[in-house]
Amino acid sequence: MLRALLLALVVAAPARACDTALLLAIDISGSIDRGEYALQTEGLAEALADGAVTDSLLAGQSALAVVQWSGVGRQVLALPWRRMLAPGDVQDFAEAVLALPRAFVASDTAVGGAITFSLGRFDAVADCRRRVIDISGDGAENAGFTVASARREAERAGVEINAIAIEDMGASKPITAFYERWAITRGGFVVTARGLGDYRRAMRAKLLRELGKPAS
Repeated sequence: MLRALLLALVVAAPARACDTALLLAIDISGSIDRGEYALQTEGLAEALADGAVTDSLLAGQSALAVVQWSGVGRQVLALPWRRMLAPGDVQDFAEAVLALPRAFVASDTAVGGAITFSLGRFDAVADCRRRVIDISGDGAENAGFTVASARREAERAGVEINAIAIEDMGASKPITAFYERWAITRGGFVVTARGLGDYRRAMRAKLLRELGKPAS
């Protein structure tokens, strides 16, 4: 009798709601060569597989998707939304990231176009409490020039934008400054990667910050 009652309570318990829908928008413009593309996908996959990141994704029943973007009209939903409900879901998603073919080559950098395209992907995860665009890039916008209006559109829609700015080695941070000034929404943030070799660390730090757990 007691066992049946406990089973009924478990079955009746509501499923945890999705806390965060996180869309990862990856720069594959002409400035990203084949080796650099591999560093991005490997860095993202390794960051997702990190134990602290996996735990945070599962705790929030998060949803993940990946967009590849470059010039005007060159954006694609490379990995559609997947819910992170068990460790195997995160592992499978990380493996899918590693296997992603590159959608475009030799194209410009249309940051605004990437944001606008990404905004249109959230209808499938309307039940998630937060919607976040996670955009990474190694250059300022040089085509389309719609980033300011795209950011305003995101703010009106209640979508957060954070960024990874991929900088050259050295002291200056022009890409970081561009994303801070033009791309991220109010309350958003930019994490700087010093070259694509630093991408995994930067991605891990950004994911943990977005998911509410401090990086260590």
